Amino acid sequence: MKALYDESSFRVLKGLEPVRERPGMYTRTDSPAHIIQEVIDNAADEALGGFAKHIQVLVARDGSITVTDDGRGIPVGLHPEERIPVVVLAFSRLHAGGKFDKKAGNSAYAFSGGLHGVGVAVTNALSLSVDVEVRREGQIHAVSFSEGGEKISALAVRGECGRQTGTKVRVVPDPKFFDVPKVPQAELERLLRSKAVLLPGVKVTLAVEQADGKPLEKTWRYPEGLAGYLREITGEHEGEMRAVAPLFAGENYAGADHDSFAAGEGAAWAFGWWPEAAPTESYVNLIPTVAGGTHESGLRTGVFEAVKVFIEHHALLPRGVKLQQEDICGKMGFVLSARILDPQFQGQVKEKLNSREAVKLVAGMVRDPFEIWLSQHVEAGKAIAELAIRQALARQKNAQKVEKRKQSGVAVLPGKLSDCESTDIAENELFLVEGDSAGGSAKMARNRETQAILPLRGKVQNSWEIEPNRLFANNEIHDIAVAMGIDPHLPTDQPDLSNLRYGKVVIMSDADVDGAHIQTLLLTLFYRHFPALLAQGHVYIAQPPLYRVDVPASGKKRPAKRFYALDDGELSAIKDRLAKEGFAPDKIEVGRFKGLGEMNPEQLRETAMDPATRRVLPVFERSEAHDDTLKLFNLLMGKGEASGRRAWMEASGHLAEADI
Repeated sequence: MKALYDESSFRVLKGLEPVRERPGMYTRTDSPAHIIQEVIDNAADEALGGFAKHIQVLVARDGSITVTDDGRGIPVGLHPEERIPVVVLAFSRLHAGGKFDKKAGNSAYAFSGGLHGVGVAVTNALSLSVDVEVRREGQIHAVSFSEGGEKISALAVRGECGRQTGTKVRVVPDPKFFDVPKVPQAELERLLRSKAVLLPGVKVTLAVEQADGKPLEKTWRYPEGLAGYLREITGEHEGEMRAVAPLFAGENYAGADHDSFAAGEGAAWAFGWWPEAAPTESYVNLIPTVAGGTHESGLRTGVFEAVKVFIEHHALLPRGVKLQQEDICGKMGFVLSARILDPQFQGQVKEKLNSREAVKLVAGMVRDPFEIWLSQHVEAGKAIAELAIRQALARQKNAQKVEKRKQSGVAVLPGKLSDCESTDIAENELFLVEGDSAGGSAKMARNRETQAILPLRGKVQNSWEIEPNRLFANNEIHDIAVAMGIDPHLPTDQPDLSNLRYGKVVIMSDADVDGAHIQTLLLTLFYRHFPALLAQGHVYIAQPPLYRVDVPASGKKRPAKRFYALDDGELSAIKDRLAKEGFAPDKIEVGRFKGLGEMNPEQLRETAMDPATRRVLPVFERSEAHDDTLKLFNLLMGKGEASGRRAWMEASGHLAEADI
C-alpha cells in the first residue's frame, strides 16, 4: 500500500520542537557539555563586559548543574514587541538574545560569542527542567521551565536582594538526548579554567557534590594571564619541557580611529617555541575554538612574516633553503584570545572560526609588536630562527628521499595537470575542477607550493558497473588515477598507498545541479574503485558559495565588508543580520555566481582554496551504514535500476532542494 502524500503530510515544527527532533543539528550529543557551556558563556559575557567578578558552577549528585554569576541579571521586563518577559524569551525562543544588536552604543554585548549558535534556548529544549533566578533592581525574580521548555511557570518575585545583582540557572539535562548523561568533569574543568585565564580579575569556582553531600571545590585565578596558562599546559612549570626562547605575551586592539576595524577588535596572545610540538588553544570572545580557524591562521601569518623579516635582516638563512610557514610555526605553542565584532563560526557548537577578516585582523595586530620584540631580544630571535631552519632542512631532505623513490617506473603525468612543488602528502592537495575555465581560475588562485589542479572536461563516466580492467579506457578516469598515483582496488584489498601523491583530493564543482551530478559521479568512482581513499580520509568536497554580498562602508568604524553565502538559507541569515545592524536593503549588493568560472582568482582562493577561509567537507562512510550505502549506490547508479529510481523519486523527490 502506497503512503498517502497530500496536504496533511506536511508538518510544521514550532518553538523548541526542531531542537528536540534533530538535536545533532544544534549541539553535541555525546554529552550535555555544550548545553551547559551555553549557560557558562552567558555568565562569561557578563564578566567580559566588566559586570561580573565571580562565576560559580555546582555539579550536584542528582545530575543537575547550577551556574551562578554576579552580573547585571537577565532583564525581566516585557519585551516591547513580543510583550513577554525577556528572561522567558531568552530560554524559550531560538535566535533571541542581547547579542544581535551590534550597533555602536546600543549593544548589551559588544564582543560576544556571535550569532551562529542558538543560545540557552537549546539548553532548555534538551533538559528535563531549567530553573532561573534573577537578582535585579532590588528583587529576586524566578521562573521555571520543564518538559523541554513546553511548560513555563509564571515569572514571580520571591523576595528582595538589596543591591545584589546576578543570575542563577539550574539545569537538569534530559539523558535521552545524550550518549552519556553527565558532563565529563575534565572537560568542564578545562572550560572553566580557560575562562579564568581569559577574564583577568574574575574568580571562577567549580564545586562538585561528593557522596557525603559536601562539595569539593576548585578555584582558578591566573595573575600571569595567558603566559602563565601557556606555561602550565606545556608543563614548563614542572620542568617537563623547556622553551627554546622566552615566551612573548601581549595584546593589541583597534582604537576608535582605526581605518579597517572597529574599536576594541584585536587579540591577546602568548606564544613560544619548544623542541617538540607544543599545545595550542584559541578563543573568540571567550568561546573555545577547539578546531581553530581563521584567527589562528592570522596568528601564524603574523608570526611567520615577523620571523622571516628577522631572519633576512640578520642573513641567517642558508643558501638554497626556502622557509615555509610550517617550518616557523610547527613547534610553536600558543594561547590566543581574539575579540571580533561579528564572528562567523563553522558548526552550531562554534568549534571553528570562519570569519575571513580575522586573518588580516590578528596578523596585523601581532606582526608589528612581535617584530619589535625580536629586534629587542636578538638571541631569542636567533634561537627561534635556528629551530625553523632545522625544520626547513629536514623537510627538504625528506622531499628529496621521496623524489628518488619515485624516479623509476612512474607513469607519465597528465599534460593538463598543474602539479604542486611539494611532495609531502601531509600538506599537498589535488583539486579536481569542473571545466577548463574554472580550472584556469583555480590555477591562478592556488598556492603553487602545495596545491595541484586537474581540470575535468564534462562529466566523468558512471563507473559503478565498469570492470576494473576496463576503467582506464575513459581518459578522465585514467588521468585522475595517474595523477593520484595509486591503482584501482576492491574494499577487501589492502592496497599500497605509499605512492599516493596527494594527502587531500578535493572535488570542486559548481554550486548547481550539474555540479552536484559531477560530485556524485566522482564519489561513485572513489567509493567503487578507490575505497581506501575514503576509508583513510583523503577525499573532500569543496563548498563554493552561490552568492556574494557586498556591504558598503559606514564611517571609519564600519569598513566595507564582503560576505559569501553557500545557499539561500545563508543569504537570508546574512540579510537579516545586516538589517538588524542598520543597513538598508537597497544599500546591500547581492551577486549570484553561475559557476566557478565566473569567480575571479581572488574570490576562488578566498572561498574554496585558501585553508584559512575555505569550506571543505571530509567524505567518509559510516561503518554501521555500509549495507544501506551500498544499496543506495546500486539504486541510483545501477543501469538496471531505472524503475526503482523512478519509484524512489516519486516517494522522496519532494525532499530534494534542487536549484534548476
